[in-house]
Amino acid sequence: MKLLKEYQILPPCQIYLNNYLDYLQSWVKKLCFMNSLEANIRDNSTKGQLNAIRNSGDVPAIIYGGKDKNQKISISKKLLKFLIDKENFLSNIITLNVDGKPQNVLPREVKYHIISDEPTHVDFLRVLPGVKIKIEVPVNFINNEKSPGLKRGGVLNIVRRKVELKCPSEKIPENLTIDLDGVDIGESFKISSIKLDSDVVPTIQGRDFVIATLAAPTVMKEPEKPAEAEAAEGAEGAEGADGVAATAEGDKPAADAAKGDKKEGDDKKSADKKPAEEKK
Repeated sequence: MKLLKEYQILPPCQIYLNNYLDYLQSWVKKLCFMNSLEANIRDNSTKGQLNAIRNSGDVPAIIYGGKDKNQKISISKKLLKFLIDKENFLSNIITLNVDGKPQNVLPREVKYHIISDEPTHVDFLRVLPGVKIKIEVPVNFINNEKSPGLKRGGVLNIVRRKVELKCPSEKIPENLTIDLDGVDIGESFKISSIKLDSDVVPTIQGRDFVIATLAAPTVMKEPEKPAEAEAAEGAEGAEGADGVAATAEGDKPAADAAKGDKKEGDDKKSADKKPAEEKK
């Protein structure tokens, strides 16, 4: 009853704002967790009709695979672009509601406009139980902060960001996870180090190919010197400076003595010259 009274006290604009915020929050949640699209069956045969569909804000698409006939459909461009912007669009199963009937499909190809880069056509493959398909699955690396090799400046060289697998359509893995916890410099990750189901196999057979390696840094970091060593080096530098100063002071009297000897020699030469001049 108290809440009802408080609600009645609120001004109409505040009530409208609260309702709008609730609607916006529910819409954002729906988009974030959305993995389905509404689709309409289209019946067109000319290029002009396809352009009309695109101009109306939709994208032409087709559903193929299995025993059923191919279906020409159209879907919202705005919602399609939102799903494309999400990671791994081409490896996630999507539910298409075609005139109220849900169908699980897998996006296989998206065509884009050559100038505007807007999606112009999408191919969907029907997901049928037991049917094996080839699909590229992304590789995900975790626990980077727990790798001693990376802490020492190592570089993670990723050879394959995606691995093509052959698996049943209902067992498509979201990603291939590689744990970097405790991994040091010089270690490598091969396909054999990833756990896969028995009916999920890589399309590359006959060799254990490398997915990533943890290499040494190009420039090795110099280890930090302890405080005692730095203090000792500072003391040695100070002693060297004092020695240089003492040497300079010792050289100064010698230089003065040399100047005095030179002056006496000059006086002697001038004295010798005087008698010769008198003789003349």
